[in-house]
Amino acid sequence: MTPEEKLALEEKVITMLKTVFDPEIPVNIYDMGLIYNIDIDPEANLHVDMTLTAPNCPAADFIFEDARIKLESIEGLKSVDLRLVFEPEWNKDMMSEEAKLELGFL
Repeated sequence: MTPEEKLALEEKVITMLKTVFDPEIPVNIYDMGLIYNIDIDPEANLHVDMTLTAPNCPAADFIFEDARIKLESIEGLKSVDLRLVFEPEWNKDMMSEEAKLELGFL
């Protein structure tokens, strides 16, 4: 995979993650800062580390499955490894400026 192909896939991954929402929060999981790592290896296998705003999030299963299904729909990826992690612990400083504005933190 060329660097250009990898970059194009990474852009598709980010675009797709921006369509995943916690049903209780009007901001996507990418801008919320819930995506800690996106890596695409040379064989086009995607590895994503994500977290939740809280370990006991009632929408955890919905959010995780929505992200997995949407990422698996991206053409050009061989496989998707989506991992739920809780280190480091999420906090509101991880949100994008747009998310902070949307939620009234700015």
